[in-house]
Amino acid sequence: MPLIVKICGLSTRETLNVALDAGADMVGFVFFPPSPRHLSLETARDLGKQAKRRALKVALTVDADDSTLANIVEALQPDILQLHGSETVARLRDIKQKFGLQVMKVVAVETAADLALVPGYAAVADRILFDARAPREATRPGGLGAVFDWHVLENLDLKLPFMVSGGLNAENVAEAVRVTRAGGVDVSSGVERAPGVKDPEMIRAFIRAARAVETDRALTATGAR
Repeated sequence: MPLIVKICGLSTRETLNVALDAGADMVGFVFFPPSPRHLSLETARDLGKQAKRRALKVALTVDADDSTLANIVEALQPDILQLHGSETVARLRDIKQKFGLQVMKVVAVETAADLALVPGYAAVADRILFDARAPREATRPGGLGAVFDWHVLENLDLKLPFMVSGGLNAENVAEAVRVTRAGGVDVSSGVERAPGVKDPEMIRAFIRAARAVETDRALTATGAR
């Protein structure tokens, strides 16, 4: 299967266009005020129109209430809601029923014990995203450039599609996919020259590296390598 590539935390027309032109499968937009990537609803509406149907639009939220989600959905018209907080399985089910959108639940990982939550979420979510657990003192749950031990996912038996995130960049994405066998990768700070400031060439380099992984995996599967 093709590797899903998601560029998250996009905030300008220029960098969104770079990600789309380079072939991103998903483009992510952050709605969380403590983040340097946080978008206003006006900007989200503009970027959402620009993305059109060129990639799946993902709205990242953290423990957002129904009113906040409704405003985001109206402005961005996302394809997927990425829930990056402490949302429960019941909350996931409620959001899916109310908004009729795909839900991607983020699971913070530090040790194998963190995977205990996965079966419950997998029963409701459409996709799981594994990210590095943020330090206790952090003001936000992700986008911090931290890498977790990918070997924690090495023997994961998950029928649901899953992605990996956390400190990925053009140099380490191949190893992350090799170890985890993830079906997708998600990058934010790894394609930035400063917090919240995406670098066009870093976006292109990441997508090129991810596509090279995809090619290698296909060759291995067919016995050509």
